[in-house]
Amino acid sequence: MAEGLGGRDRPVLVRYGFPHQAAVYDPRVAGRVPRFLLHVEGAIVAVAAVALYFHLGYPWWLLVVLALAPDLSMVGYLAGPVAGSLAYDMAHTYAVPVAIGVVGVLADADVPVQVALIWITHIGVDRAIGYGLKYPSGFKNTHLQRV
Repeated sequence: MAEGLGGRDRPVLVRYGFPHQAAVYDPRVAGRVPRFLLHVEGAIVAVAAVALYFHLGYPWWLLVVLALAPDLSMVGYLAGPVAGSLAYDMAHTYAVPVAIGVVGVLADADVPVQVALIWITHIGVDRAIGYGLKYPSGFKNTHLQRV
């Protein structure tokens, strides 16, 4: 497992009795860590948004009805890949729903908070299963992987 190690890392790990840590420093493994972390981050964000949604006493049926609403942005692809990726990415970045949620909290208004939490849940689930922001080169080219 330590074959991928170079430089001073390998002898230090072996000398101090940590040869099993070699996989952590193997470039084949380390190269996958950022993508893995983005998937985990998405899952955690989705779980947190759903937990907060139900903790605040919002109705489950609204979550079910609006869960896929951000995917309506795919209609933008009818205007071409550049417009489509822009529309999709605007609907699948955390910035807009977080801003709506903050406005809802500051205004003490439930509807914006509900919409924001549902939207954030959708984005988090997308990230967890590997759907990322789209590149104009094609719908299947995302910032996480090629789907």
